[in-house]
Amino acid sequence: MDKAYRKDDFDFFNQVGKINQRIKSYLENAGFEMWAHVYAPVNRGRTMTSNIAECINGKLKLARELPIIEFLEQARKLFGKWNCKNRERASYTNTSLGSRFEGILQLNTSESSRLKVSDSSTYVYSVYDDGSKYIVCLDRRTCSCGRFQLDEITCEHAIAVLKRKRVVDMKSYCSEFYYPKH
Repeated sequence: MDKAYRKDDFDFFNQVGKINQRIKSYLENAGFEMWAHVYAPVNRGRTMTSNIAECINGKLKLARELPIIEFLEQARKLFGKWNCKNRERASYTNTSLGSRFEGILQLNTSESSRLKVSDSSTYVYSVYDDGSKYIVCLDRRTCSCGRFQLDEITCEHAIAVLKRKRVVDMKSYCSEFYYPKH
């Protein structure tokens, strides 16, 4: 439910009450906007992360017993190791998007090949996928699947439209959020 892109797909929530009313009440009281992608007031960028403090605490668990100077040295080494690892990984990246998002774009591109596209207007298209119909508006960068506007990365339906229009660079339809900062 937390990954639903359309409110229609969120309907499973009603089934939760049949399974466990306590959990349903807890989730309702927490507020859908706190945990459900489709109700989020801001774009969360497809990334669900653990609290960074929890990661650091886990890695420095043994070092907490050390005197403060030695503890700080352990923390410095940990952050240095992380930075070097990330910098090295980035140095092998030859794409303009981050590697994770490049992979998502490649997957969406491969999935777009089985879709049928029908023109509606200059910017609005109908895309057919196994009996389902999706409306793509390139001008507003939206798709009725919900992923194009919520994730701000080109979904397979939008890619099918862009291919039909002979657009080669799909990355220009992705949010700047996914581009590594130099």
